[in-house]
Amino acid sequence: EVQLVESGGGLVRTGGSLRLSCAASGFIFEDYAIGWFRQAPGQEREGLACITSDDGKTVYDDSVKGRFTISSDNSKNTVYLQMNNLEIEDTAVYYCAADSTGLGSTTSKYAFDYWGQGTQVTVSS
Repeated sequence: EVQLVESGGGLVRTGGSLRLSCAASGFIFEDYAIGWFRQAPGQEREGLACITSDDGKTVYDDSVKGRFTISSDNSKNTVYLQMNNLEIEDTAVYYCAADSTGLGSTTSKYAFDYWGQGTQVTVSS
C-alpha cells in the first residue's frame, strides 16, 4: 500500500524558515516522482515543486523559485521541502504526492496518483 506521510509544519513568523518532510513507503521510491503542493482556504490546490528520485531532476513553480528547495534522501525514502523567507501568503496545508509514471516533468496535480494527509503551515507577522 502506497503511503505518504508529511511532517514538519507549524507556526512561523514572516521571514522565517521551515523544512517539510514526506516519508514514502509501499513502492519503489526511485521509480516515482514526488511533488509538493499546497492549498489555502478557498483556493485551488497548487503545485510547488517536483523531484525524480532516480536522477534528482527538479521542477519548480515560478511562485516559489529561489525561496523553496526540494530534495530527496533515497536512503530514507524521504523528500524534503525547504522553505525560506516565508510570507503570510504561504499559509496553507501542504501536501506531498507521488507520480507513478516517474516522469517528474510537471507540478500539475493531475499528474499525481497518491497523496498524503497534509501538514499545516501558518505564517504570521
